[in-house]
Amino acid sequence: MDTSIKILCVDDFATMRRILKNILKQLGFTNITEADDGTTALEELKKGKFDLIISDWNMPKMSGLELLKTVRGMDDYKDIPFLMVTAEAQKQNVVEAVQAGVSNYVVKPFTAESISEKIEKILAK
Repeated sequence: MDTSIKILCVDDFATMRRILKNILKQLGFTNITEADDGTTALEELKKGKFDLIISDWNMPKMSGLELLKTVRGMDDYKDIPFLMVTAEAQKQNVVEAVQAGVSNYVVKPFTAESISEKIEKILAK
Protein backbone atom coordinates (compact mmCIF):
# COMPACT_ATOMS: atom_id res chain seq x y z
CA MET A 1 0.00 0.00 0.00
CA ASP A 2 1.43 3.37 -1.06
CA THR A 3 1.41 5.50 2.09
CA SER A 4 2.72 8.59 0.27
CA ILE A 5 -0.65 9.24 -1.41
CA LYS A 6 -2.47 12.51 -0.78
CA ILE A 7 -5.66 12.03 1.26
CA LEU A 8 -8.55 14.47 1.75
CA CYS A 9 -10.37 13.83 5.05
CA VAL A 10 -13.81 15.48 5.17
CA ASP A 11 -15.95 15.67 8.33
CA ASP A 12 -17.78 18.54 10.02
CA PHE A 13 -16.82 17.18 13.45
CA ALA A 14 -13.22 18.13 14.36
CA THR A 15 -12.86 15.21 16.79
CA MET A 16 -13.80 12.71 14.07
CA ARG A 17 -11.27 14.27 11.67
CA ARG A 18 -8.62 13.95 14.39
CA ILE A 19 -9.53 10.29 15.02
CA LEU A 20 -9.36 9.51 11.30
CA LYS A 21 -6.10 11.42 10.91
CA ASN A 22 -4.57 9.49 13.84
CA ILE A 23 -5.65 6.17 12.31
CA LEU A 24 -4.22 7.18 8.93
CA LYS A 25 -0.93 8.19 10.59
CA GLN A 26 -0.81 4.82 12.42
CA LEU A 27 -1.15 3.19 8.99
CA GLY A 28 1.79 5.25 7.73
CA PHE A 29 -0.03 7.97 5.78
CA THR A 30 1.41 11.45 6.27
CA ASN A 31 -0.02 13.54 3.43
CA ILE A 32 -3.46 14.34 4.89
CA THR A 33 -5.55 17.46 4.25
CA GLU A 34 -8.69 18.21 6.27
CA ALA A 35 -11.96 19.84 5.22
CA ASP A 36 -14.91 20.58 7.51
CA ASP A 37 -17.68 20.05 4.93
CA GLY A 38 -18.31 19.26 1.27
CA THR A 39 -17.95 22.84 0.04
CA THR A 40 -14.56 23.21 1.77
CA ALA A 41 -13.56 19.83 0.30
CA LEU A 42 -14.34 21.07 -3.21
CA GLU A 43 -12.17 24.15 -2.60
CA GLU A 44 -9.30 21.85 -1.57
CA LEU A 45 -9.84 19.66 -4.66
CA LYS A 46 -9.56 22.75 -6.87
CA LYS A 47 -6.21 23.66 -5.23
CA GLY A 48 -4.48 20.37 -5.95
CA LYS A 49 -4.60 16.67 -6.77
CA PHE A 50 -5.70 14.06 -4.24
CA ASP A 51 -5.47 10.26 -4.43
CA LEU A 52 -8.20 9.36 -1.92
CA ILE A 53 -11.21 11.07 -0.34
CA ILE A 54 -12.53 9.90 3.02
CA SER A 55 -15.79 11.70 3.77
CA ASP A 56 -18.52 11.72 6.38
CA TRP A 57 -22.08 11.37 5.07
CA ASN A 58 -23.96 13.84 7.29
CA MET A 59 -22.55 17.35 7.09
CA PRO A 60 -24.01 20.87 6.83
CA LYS A 61 -23.87 22.89 3.59
CA MET A 62 -23.01 19.84 1.43
CA SER A 63 -23.43 16.21 2.50
CA GLY A 64 -20.94 13.46 1.75
CA LEU A 65 -23.35 12.04 -0.82
CA GLU A 66 -23.63 15.42 -2.59
CA LEU A 67 -19.82 15.70 -2.49
CA LEU A 68 -19.50 12.21 -3.98
CA LYS A 69 -21.92 13.03 -6.80
CA THR A 70 -20.13 16.32 -7.50
CA VAL A 71 -16.70 14.65 -7.51
CA ARG A 72 -17.94 11.90 -9.84
CA GLY A 73 -19.02 14.65 -12.24
CA MET A 74 -15.55 16.26 -12.32
CA ASP A 75 -13.24 15.07 -15.09
CA ASP A 76 -10.12 15.24 -12.91
CA TYR A 77 -11.69 13.32 -10.04
CA LYS A 78 -14.36 11.06 -11.51
CA ASP A 79 -12.21 7.95 -10.81
CA ILE A 80 -10.75 8.99 -7.44
CA PRO A 81 -11.23 6.39 -4.67
CA PHE A 82 -13.93 7.62 -2.28
CA LEU A 83 -14.51 6.10 1.17
CA MET A 84 -17.77 7.10 2.86
CA VAL A 85 -17.80 7.14 6.67
CA THR A 86 -21.19 7.28 8.34
CA ALA A 87 -23.43 6.35 11.21
CA GLU A 88 -26.13 5.59 8.62
CA ALA A 89 -26.19 1.83 8.15
CA GLN A 90 -29.59 1.59 6.46
CA LYS A 91 -29.53 -0.49 3.31
CA GLN A 92 -31.12 2.34 1.28
CA ASN A 93 -28.22 4.66 2.14
CA VAL A 94 -25.65 2.05 1.13
CA VAL A 95 -27.50 1.46 -2.15
CA GLU A 96 -27.68 5.21 -2.80
CA ALA A 97 -23.94 5.64 -2.16
CA VAL A 98 -23.09 2.66 -4.40
CA GLN A 99 -25.28 4.04 -7.19
CA ALA A 100 -23.49 7.39 -6.85
CA GLY A 101 -20.14 5.64 -7.32
CA VAL A 102 -18.72 5.26 -3.79
CA SER A 103 -15.61 3.04 -3.67
CA ASN A 104 -16.33 1.66 -0.21
CA TYR A 105 -18.30 2.36 2.94
CA VAL A 106 -17.48 2.17 6.66
CA VAL A 107 -20.01 2.52 9.47
CA LYS A 108 -19.30 4.34 12.75
CA PRO A 109 -18.09 3.33 15.22
CA PHE A 110 -15.17 1.88 13.29
CA THR A 111 -11.76 0.48 14.20
CA ALA A 112 -8.33 1.24 12.79
CA GLU A 113 -8.42 -2.27 11.30
CA SER A 114 -11.69 -1.67 9.45
CA ILE A 115 -10.40 1.63 8.02
CA SER A 116 -7.15 -0.09 7.00
CA GLU A 117 -9.03 -2.96 5.31
CA LYS A 118 -11.31 -0.60 3.38
CA ILE A 119 -8.41 1.59 2.20
CA GLU A 120 -6.39 -1.48 1.14
CA LYS A 121 -9.36 -2.79 -0.86
CA ILE A 122 -9.93 0.59 -2.51
CA LEU A 123 -6.28 1.16 -3.42
CA ALA A 124 -5.82 -2.39 -4.71
CA LYS A 125 -8.38 -1.74 -7.50
